[in-house]
Amino acid sequence: MPKKMLPIASVTLSKLVPGGQAMGELEDGRKCFVWGGLPGEKVEVQITKSKKTYAEGYVIRVVDSPSSNRAMPRDECYLATSPWQIMTTKAETRYKSELVQEQFRQSGIDLTYAKIKGDDKWYEYRNKMEYSLYYDHETARIWPAFHRRGSHQKQPISHSSLERPEIWQQCQAIIDELNLSGDEARRYQSLMLRCNQAGDVSGDLFVNGRPHPPMKPLSDSLLGYRYTYSPNGFFQINLPVYEMALCQIRDCLAQIDTRKVVDMYSGVGTIGLSVARDRNLTLVEVNGDAYNEMLNNIPKGAVNIMPIHAKSEEALEYITGDATIIVDPPRAGLDEKVVSRILEALPPYIIYLSCNPATQARDVAKLTTKYKISENQSYNFFPRTPHIESLLLLNRR
Repeated sequence: MPKKMLPIASVTLSKLVPGGQAMGELEDGRKCFVWGGLPGEKVEVQITKSKKTYAEGYVIRVVDSPSSNRAMPRDECYLATSPWQIMTTKAETRYKSELVQEQFRQSGIDLTYAKIKGDDKWYEYRNKMEYSLYYDHETARIWPAFHRRGSHQKQPISHSSLERPEIWQQCQAIIDELNLSGDEARRYQSLMLRCNQAGDVSGDLFVNGRPHPPMKPLSDSLLGYRYTYSPNGFFQINLPVYEMALCQIRDCLAQIDTRKVVDMYSGVGTIGLSVARDRNLTLVEVNGDAYNEMLNNIPKGAVNIMPIHAKSEEALEYITGDATIIVDPPRAGLDEKVVSRILEALPPYIIYLSCNPATQARDVAKLTTKYKISENQSYNFFPRTPHIESLLLLNRR
């Protein structure tokens, strides 16, 4: 039996909320969180999720009072990949600044200045993309696809402008080969492609039920240092803006009177090795694949750099009271044990880079009993999306 279609509702939107949706109120008083709408607009919304206390959906038509901040989306698939294509770039910058401040305000912190920095490259910046595959019975062709927001349905695409052009070109070439060979889309989980700043592309098709295939490593330079990494591993998506954040971290360290630096979520080493390879540097990583890639990025014979492959519990011992601590955790933020260890060891400085200001604000609210924010800066790593990167320098009180 086909899934029952949820209703269409009329909603007047009041504001953008952390997470990037616009919020309004349904006739029954429930909050409705909407993709594709802007504050002040009256819209028709296709409901995709209906709960007792709230609903979610996406705009199918602006009925009245279109926002002066509204812009024409470049891509038909924008809701799946970059839902903030609906607004002007000026509005995006302002909304992101306001949302960072709001997320910290909700945690009891007055972050008075949260201007967003970026390189003004609003499209063709992503160096990694993962596509689903969709078979169209009418055209008898495989198409690259994304999942429609709020559903498991696939949306075939003929154009995408968020990723670097080299990635899209390689995607089309691989899809063409699949169609020429008469292959089946259902064999594959996805197609993952990544490219470096020079435009070299690596990646592969992921076959259902099989391990991911080995891929040609890529390399890139950050602040003049060369790094190698796996296309399927963790490496920043927007390197020019990431380099801007690294410059600020380096400037923060230049002001700090300490020779000992501990990078607690080191990954392949891009933060610690870019900004502190001339200091007594400890690189701590729990993921084995990332740790092995990090070893390849450490200069041969560097006696001042200590790589550590540790389990989560073991990693805590490297947070000490005589070191500057750098943390760049996943979206979930710092583990409670990391926060507790910081408050116990009381390192003089903490440099906290976060891809989720909400969890960063939660963590910093706990740390402000012993620390104060001395610098803050937000970065637009992901233009045309609601995602924001936030950098804080915390000084021990």
